Amino acid sequence: MLPALLFAVAAAAVPPEIARNLVGSALTDGVAYARLRDLTDTIGPRLSGSPGAEAAVQWALKTMQKDGLAARLEPVKVPHWVRGEESGEILPSSSAVGHRLALTALGNAVGGSATAEVVEARSVAEVAALGDSARGKIVFFNHTMTTPEGYGQFVDMRTRGPSAAARVGAVAVLLRSLATASLRSPHTGMTSYAPDAPRIPAAAISTEDADLLHRLLQRGPVRVRLSLGCRMLPDADSANVVADVRGRERPEEVVLIGAHLDSWDLGTGANDDGAGVVMVMEAGRLVASLPQRPRRTLRVVLFMNEENGLAGGKAYAAAHQGELAEHVAALEADSGAGRPVSIRLRAGEGGAALLAPWLAPLETMGLRLENGDAGGADLGPMEPASVPLVMVHPDGTHYFDIHHSAADTLDKIDPTELAKNAAAIAVVAWSLAEMPEVLPRPPRRPPRESEPAAPRPAAH
Repeated sequence: MLPALLFAVAAAAVPPEIARNLVGSALTDGVAYARLRDLTDTIGPRLSGSPGAEAAVQWALKTMQKDGLAARLEPVKVPHWVRGEESGEILPSSSAVGHRLALTALGNAVGGSATAEVVEARSVAEVAALGDSARGKIVFFNHTMTTPEGYGQFVDMRTRGPSAAARVGAVAVLLRSLATASLRSPHTGMTSYAPDAPRIPAAAISTEDADLLHRLLQRGPVRVRLSLGCRMLPDADSANVVADVRGRERPEEVVLIGAHLDSWDLGTGANDDGAGVVMVMEAGRLVASLPQRPRRTLRVVLFMNEENGLAGGKAYAAAHQGELAEHVAALEADSGAGRPVSIRLRAGEGGAALLAPWLAPLETMGLRLENGDAGGADLGPMEPASVPLVMVHPDGTHYFDIHHSAADTLDKIDPTELAKNAAAIAVVAWSLAEMPEVLPRPPRRPPRESEPAAPRPAAH
């Protein structure tokens, strides 16, 4: 039984029956976790262009149609990269035995084989300074990431490192996984080849193997053999799944809540971003089930290809360019399913004062509104329209323990915390769609690279 406190009148802005239906149902129905189980156990990995991605699109479309939302597919062309067989080993020498590496190709990397001496670098800038000493060698990017904040500090080694190494004549790249924990589990993630540099094989290795490689290099030369079977196929047909709860008074005004439906191929994408998918689907289901729909249209968008191309986010912004001025708020759930900590808002002056009274039902879960970074990779293409951004911010302490690895599976998800996140998103979404005023639009951000450097827990 839910605590009676949940059903108390939280504030005049939110009728108690609305709080009951949104929060109470999310916490007791178990729908979000059941759907995440279906998505991960039945469909599995969902890398863009794969059969799993296509199955997920059809599953989401049919599920939201059954929930009473007006759901449709919006076509997207996506990159189709396949991993293939991969292996690597430290070759035996007079000072060390051979050692098989726990290794996985970086997303969008080219395949190929290399056998060469290894040279270590601690930054992209350091590689450029190596000059001819890196020619014909395998560059090993090492770093000191131990906390979630370290991701933003070191992610450029993954995105820009292979091209930097290729410019100085390196034949391949090994990257210490961007992770806060490991049981010899390498963590993948997208790399971006620059047009002015050769494309060389690039792979991540487990943190344990990175430590070993570093120790061996301190003793003398080390040679590594690696082979990657990855390749890029022609772009594939896919789709964003878009579903509306049409507003009763101002249907042209849109509150968007989104997540990305694709995942990496190593695990089953439970945390990244299956959890976000079922959270926003649950919020849509609950709002659609209310006796009266909100003033504005609530739109659920499941983006395709966030992980290795952002094709879905770019396609949505392009297809809806003429409507973005009427997008009054947007929320992306792509930060995992840890305990929800706060609600973050990026809006113009006075926005927090408008929204705060509507979030009173969430105070029973300890959630309060705060100014902070909000957004998400798939919302980035919408930034020129200065859409106000909201985020249900979860505890990301352990997010990078499993991020982009084979360990991203359903057993890491706490059903109670997942339900709390879904409840919070439902309340935020309904409030933004129902409140009489719209949030003031924030000032435009300065230009930034497509790979966000900010250490949001789910920055990709």
